[in-house]
Amino acid sequence: MSKRTSEAARARIAAQREALRKQEQRKRITMVVTIAVVVVIAAAFVVWSVRQGSSEKVAGGLAPVTVQQDGTVVMAQPGVTKPVVDVYEDFQCPACKQFEETSGSTLKNLAAEGKAKVVYHPITIFTQEPTRSNSLRAASAARCITDGSQWLAFHDELYKNQPQETVTGFTADELIKLGKAAGVTASGFDTCVRQERNVAAHQQFSAQTMSAQKLQGTPTIKLDGKELGNNDAFVPSALRDAVESAAR
Repeated sequence: MSKRTSEAARARIAAQREALRKQEQRKRITMVVTIAVVVVIAAAFVVWSVRQGSSEKVAGGLAPVTVQQDGTVVMAQPGVTKPVVDVYEDFQCPACKQFEETSGSTLKNLAAEGKAKVVYHPITIFTQEPTRSNSLRAASAARCITDGSQWLAFHDELYKNQPQETVTGFTADELIKLGKAAGVTASGFDTCVRQERNVAAHQQFSAQTMSAQKLQGTPTIKLDGKELGNNDAFVPSALRDAVESAAR
């Protein structure tokens, strides 16, 4: 091999090594940047979570729960008449499920502490199938329960087992099973559920409520008649602050 050929070979090798070095350097830089981005995102998520506030745990016993003749349900300590938190909800509504998971325990605690009168207004807001019929069956079944504590337990079971919006759910068999899980002992509950005895009354109540309250969707949470925004309703600490401020 001539001297000129040898020098050319060494130059090619040196160039290849330099290219590999730069490639590895770019990989390291990319990895560092990626890790940094992930850290920033994670930190932002932690800050967001802290600001949102975690859901409360139900601290102890619940306030008395009373099922009204019109289908509404009141949760309050004796003598507590205000502030009033009205919850307009649809058992098939995914956002209602989210509200229940996020802020439902806060309402239970506020009522138990004697700081609020909570009124549940189950309605059917859907017009398309299968969500409409799912909602009607669930609400009709809830009306088969007259015991307040059992109603609330069944209410919670409905949200825990809410069907997807695109499938038929809350069948009679499923609702009866959920009733058993909630400890429902109402006489004739199974028959009432299967016959959907309360559908007509529920539909009438829903239409009247949506018209009177000018509801555009569910959940709608009102504090002493004024609708709360999502930043209050879906943030447990903000919801508590709003209710406690209204009580002063």
